[in-house]
Amino acid sequence: MRNGFPKLETKRLILREATKEDSHDMLAYLSDIEVVKHMGIDSCQTIKEVNEEIEWYQSIYEQGTGIRWGIALKESGKIIGSCGFLNREAKHYRSEIGYELSKEYWGKGIASEALAAVVKYGFENLQLERIEALIEPPNLPSQKLVERQGFIREGLLRHYEYTRGKFDDLYMYSIIKGDIKKV
Repeated sequence: MRNGFPKLETKRLILREATKEDSHDMLAYLSDIEVVKHMGIDSCQTIKEVNEEIEWYQSIYEQGTGIRWGIALKESGKIIGSCGFLNREAKHYRSEIGYELSKEYWGKGIASEALAAVVKYGFENLQLERIEALIEPPNLPSQKLVERQGFIREGLLRHYEYTRGKFDDLYMYSIIKGDIKKV
């Protein structure tokens, strides 16, 4: 992950490094309670808060513990979400994956397109064997998204995280390299 920030391209998207120049685009969806309610964070109210999120993206990349791409529309370059890895354990060949998308683009296959590209990158370029998705039980759209990508629900982690003043149960989903069908 040290040879410059990788750019991924799909049919409709460019996945690229998010920068402070993208903060206004990102505020539009990170300020939406519906978008962030399952992320374990409060909605952003200011550009400063969005810039702190971008700084976190940069820090996990620099530390080698993750990589988070901004999801940009090819036609406009506008950032409409993010997707990437966090809590990467290189010695165990595994990482968590996370994502969010502007509500305006829900139900259009954008998250699926971005997730597929990131999963492929993880297996092919980061030498991951296992990718995990931790999802709150009420977040049915996210569960359906990862299941369509081939993730398997392994179980419920009770009171796994403490966020925003409460304990959260999380479903553990995973996909392993061997699960990907060879084309």
